[in-house]
Amino acid sequence: MVRSKAAAALAAGTLLLSTPAWLPRSVVALRMKVFARVNGDEGLTFPDATVGADRFQEVYCHPAANGRSKGAALSDLFWYWLAPGADVHQEHLEAGPRYDEVARCTLAFLSGPSESLYARAARHTASVLDVSATGRVTPVRLRDLMMPVWAEFFYGLVFDEPCPAHARRLIVDNAEDVVNALKCTRPRHLGRRHRLTAYLLRRLAAGDTATRHPLPAGLTRLQQAYYLQGTFFNTAVVQMSEAMAHLLLVLARHQDVQRRVAEHPDDDRYLSHVTDETFRLYPLFGIAHRIATADIALDGLPVLPAGSVLCFSYPDYHASGYPDPDVFDPERWERTSARNAHHIPFGVAANRPCPAWRLAPLVMRAATREVLSRFVLDSPVPHTRSIPDRAPCLLIRRDAPLPRLERSALRGALWTRGRFEDVGRGIAQLGFGTWMVLAARRTRPATRYFAAHDTEGRPLRRPAPGTEPPSATPACPYPGHPS
Repeated sequence: MVRSKAAAALAAGTLLLSTPAWLPRSVVALRMKVFARVNGDEGLTFPDATVGADRFQEVYCHPAANGRSKGAALSDLFWYWLAPGADVHQEHLEAGPRYDEVARCTLAFLSGPSESLYARAARHTASVLDVSATGRVTPVRLRDLMMPVWAEFFYGLVFDEPCPAHARRLIVDNAEDVVNALKCTRPRHLGRRHRLTAYLLRRLAAGDTATRHPLPAGLTRLQQAYYLQGTFFNTAVVQMSEAMAHLLLVLARHQDVQRRVAEHPDDDRYLSHVTDETFRLYPLFGIAHRIATADIALDGLPVLPAGSVLCFSYPDYHASGYPDPDVFDPERWERTSARNAHHIPFGVAANRPCPAWRLAPLVMRAATREVLSRFVLDSPVPHTRSIPDRAPCLLIRRDAPLPRLERSALRGALWTRGRFEDVGRGIAQLGFGTWMVLAARRTRPATRYFAAHDTEGRPLRRPAPGTEPPSATPACPYPGHPS
């Protein structure tokens, strides 16, 4: 009896201690099954056996692959995550005059002399590091470290003045809330988003002189605030923070690459190769979905009928056409031209490329060099595309190197903590993710919006036939708000 109880206790202890090795993977697999079952499988995902990687861009660039949100149930989930203001988010506007006006405005804000933009990014990185990493060694989450940098950076691009501390906090709170919801690690806290909206409305009360460039005249004042919030203080801050977290984490995990970048800070070519390889392995976009607005008929391919939801998988495309796609190898870009490879980190020029395609690599180089001029980066944690752990890392002052034993001990602690955090985070993602998918299906923000508005945002007199929401479902006060 005593032996059986001891054996049972040993088995239970072994199972508990081994959970970091098997539970996160099991939870992720279960979460994907739940999402597929609950959210449906309406999309055609490329590349696949029908449309291979060699025809991927041909379909992506087709003029009829230009619907953005209208007609796809999948859009409801993205609008739910991006609320409030998803109806004026540049990436979710339908093609037309309103989109063109908004896109021109965004490019105006993101433009400027390269030297000035580079210096601005370096300056904001330095100011954040001055207060965030003052010890001999500082454990950080790289995404969290970089968010204040880009909050200050984009605030300056929009308002052409230094970012006040309270405004930076509002921007970071908003961006963190959106990205945590997108990764299903936290529920949405719309109060944080509304506080930023209220701040922007107060700033815009001065009219066009409040911002560095005039805002789209076709938008109401509230929509202008949503446009700034969604484009610059959500998407731009989140994506730049994610991009920098990936870049700094690959440097932390590949010490030889880090040494070369640190020892040759003026070598733009090599740092560009490192950045290209980072974007190839860890693309910021997972799936870009478009709705076919007409039949897409290409030689040798089945016709993709109008209304099809086309899902373009960046990770799958970036993994095709390379002899060793899972290996991080910046040197491959000495042998391969990014122009001719399966490599579209900023999308395709013919179908809504990222408006920061010129800005991002430039300012990322500035921020990276500023970090490496001060610190050696080290991290043993696994590197995944979604980095739900926000990329844990050690910042070790270059002028105060750690003894090997102390550094190994800190690495071990970081790794152990990360493995056990994966367990709780995986369970949280399963719960929060399922809850949010169900909430998006219930509230249907995109479906409701297009039932009441045309693609230019003009109210319809009555919902289009067949799109009336069921009477049992309460109306949303605004797109994406939980009823």
